[in-house]
Amino acid sequence: MKLIKDIHSLSQIVSSKKHEHINIGFVPTMGALHEGHISLIKQSLLENDFTIASIFVNPLQFNNPDDLKKYPRALDSDMQMLESAGCNALFAPETSEVYSGDEQPLQFDLGNLANIMEGKFRPGHFAGVITIVHKLFSWVKPDVAYFGEKDFQQLAVIRKMAKALHPNIIVTGCPTLREPNGLAMSSRNVRLNKTVRHNASIIYKAMQHARQLKNVLPVYEVCSKVRSMIEEVAPFKVEYIEIADAVNLQPLQQWSDTQSARIFVAVFANDVRLIDNAAL
Repeated sequence: MKLIKDIHSLSQIVSSKKHEHINIGFVPTMGALHEGHISLIKQSLLENDFTIASIFVNPLQFNNPDDLKKYPRALDSDMQMLESAGCNALFAPETSEVYSGDEQPLQFDLGNLANIMEGKFRPGHFAGVITIVHKLFSWVKPDVAYFGEKDFQQLAVIRKMAKALHPNIIVTGCPTLREPNGLAMSSRNVRLNKTVRHNASIIYKAMQHARQLKNVLPVYEVCSKVRSMIEEVAPFKVEYIEIADAVNLQPLQQWSDTQSARIFVAVFANDVRLIDNAAL
């Protein structure tokens, strides 16, 4: 696997592959890799001739400086995982390579996607996400880019940006991988102690319970029951629970508003913020 640290070297490799008509698959990450990330790499390897991963902890998408500071970083073990999976190249730039000192976020109208759920509770987060993804798409020029459905709203945001600014790139969502107890795989899980990590199974159990209650109780009541179920287990505190249309992500008032309902949750385990979602 080739390690690339600067944009110039990346551009040379990309140009060479494009000249040879080689399909490029791309998996952007913030590192601290787990099997969920590796599943995206494997999907790309299946569908493309050459797979590039990136690792960059993007400061623009952290609205909480403490969260940025504590975000896990493990480049050496990440590289070993990528190499074992068969990834062809890794782009791992320094912040100074990506952003100039006075960088402004990309100006792009995300509509209501910027004001609900993650957009509401993490102001500026999605502006930071599309800024870095737009840059990476411009440099890597992939045929297909892969993202996990755990960040389902992020996937919708990136698709909207890509449709407008990178119409030739296919943005593919891949299923969430889960730990044996149902907890969605996340780089932040390493910050949970053993007991909390075990008890975090309640998040997935509560979402499964919502599936059983669909069309039995009103939407607002299902949200209330899911909240109670999660918060009965220490130390979990719900930030939001939303049941929304899976296509446009607009919150539902009643079940008949959509053919494809999806539940979205954000939960604090002490100071670690966990998000998850599931089709209902």
